[in-house]
Amino acid sequence: MGEIDENVLNKAFESGKRHEMKSTGCSQSTVAGIFDALVIENDDVFRAATGFADGVGLTGDGHCGALSGGVMAISYLYGRHIEDFNDMMKQVPALILSKKLHDQFIKKYDTCRCADIQTKFVGRFFNLYDPKEMEAAKQAGMVDKCSTLVGEVARMATKIILEERKSLEEKANQA
Repeated sequence: MGEIDENVLNKAFESGKRHEMKSTGCSQSTVAGIFDALVIENDDVFRAATGFADGVGLTGDGHCGALSGGVMAISYLYGRHIEDFNDMMKQVPALILSKKLHDQFIKKYDTCRCADIQTKFVGRFFNLYDPKEMEAAKQAGMVDKCSTLVGEVARMATKIILEERKSLEEKANQA
């Protein structure tokens, strides 16, 4: 099988960034970017990503919603099914790939905590439940910074997914 298609990776970036710029919701925008690039439709996964925005429920206290969205997409494709729930080993592929995304994220951003990323990007954390804080966050450039991060994470996760697909195909062809 050939190399990873850069057009697919670029589509994940552009789609994730565009969704975040238009609609916000970093976790959903990341899922949408990945799914757009890979031509996957699943409203259940998209909906399930809602509450992870801005470090879980706009608190900033959890890890970045884009990272959550990327992990959700990876887990959707490589996660353990309910019929395998009693088999601990069935979760390992999704865990390994999710750790890979996490490690790449940490390497790039030095942290995965939302409030820390906001502080790094725009100087402080904003309470997005407060309309004045929301406006201040926009003025500080948060939408642009976070939408670029969403695009980058969508690209990272899509690449991990495509590399795993390639690896599984190569193993199947050797068998």
